[in-house]
Amino acid sequence: MKYKVPFVNYPLQYERIRDEVDRAVTSALAGGEFILREETKRFEESMADLLDVERCVGVNSGTDALILSLLAAGIGPGDEVITVAHTYVASIAAIVHAGGTPVLVDVGDDMNMDVGQVEEAVTSKTKAVMPVHLNGRMCDMTRLMEVTAKHGLIVIEDAAQALTATCDGKKAGSFGLASGFSFYPAKVLGAAGDAGLIATSDPQLAEEVWLLRDHGRKTKDELACFGFNTRLDNVQAAILNVKLKYVTAWVQRRREIADLYYEGLSDVPGVKLPPRPDERFQDVYQNYVLRVAKRDELAAYLRESGIEVIISNPIPVHHQEQLGLSRFHLPNTERLAQDVISIPNIPELSNDQVQYVIDRIRSFYTQ
Repeated sequence: MKYKVPFVNYPLQYERIRDEVDRAVTSALAGGEFILREETKRFEESMADLLDVERCVGVNSGTDALILSLLAAGIGPGDEVITVAHTYVASIAAIVHAGGTPVLVDVGDDMNMDVGQVEEAVTSKTKAVMPVHLNGRMCDMTRLMEVTAKHGLIVIEDAAQALTATCDGKKAGSFGLASGFSFYPAKVLGAAGDAGLIATSDPQLAEEVWLLRDHGRKTKDELACFGFNTRLDNVQAAILNVKLKYVTAWVQRRREIADLYYEGLSDVPGVKLPPRPDERFQDVYQNYVLRVAKRDELAAYLRESGIEVIISNPIPVHHQEQLGLSRFHLPNTERLAQDVISIPNIPELSNDQVQYVIDRIRSFYTQ
């Protein structure tokens, strides 16, 4: 189905920067620049500057970024890592693949980790905490860092959805020992496929993940450890270098669209809007997520009206029976699974398209 208001619009984004992207890709292909070449190095350096960290290491995906970060931080069998269930399964899977044991806490009204529950979840086996900055809004990292410092815990940030978002003036990905970013195509900064990045200001961890991403190779012929094959593809890095120039403008446009939604939907009964930015939190609106009455009926109505919407995690991760996480009781997470819906807010939308979404939602709740 071709939507009047798509949730993503890859063709239009590409069309607007086609010449730059084509030149970058052609240059990489013509020069045979495929694996760990100059475009990858330049992207890593540019991202370190953007995130205010000492070093970034490009990898194949945001999931691999988290796995390698956990491994480099020493997480292994018997180590508990506190995180949330209101996230994509990759966050929790990374802990499992690193050999750790996920311990799940609930989220607050901002859909991020309820920091007040973290301390209650700490045991003698707890080694790390993985906050997930969801939908482009950060977890309260100032409070979380106080809790983790008190208990001597490592922090690995899942910042996949929060590129350039801030908490108390500090950027997502710059608080913890390390952080993982995803450049899946639908992200604020998206590649033309899978891509990810580890950010850190710890030189030892940076060196460790640098080795782990490329078979443990210290030099062409010398191995330092058993590693993985999870390098950031140089052609994807070339595309990301082009798009990186537009991130500030794209985030600004997402914020403008969010403002239109706040203005147009604030008085609609049955609709709860996401928290607004304030003096502490500046959001990037990776997703604009509503909590609504009659969620499934609204979704069907909007789709029939030509508006593409997304319902994330209708079955909470800890209710996926095969994962063995059903022992956790997370009432707010379970409520969110019943009433959240993400509406389009990509930079490629026109104001008329945004107004159409507003009008259709208002129509649904007032007819």
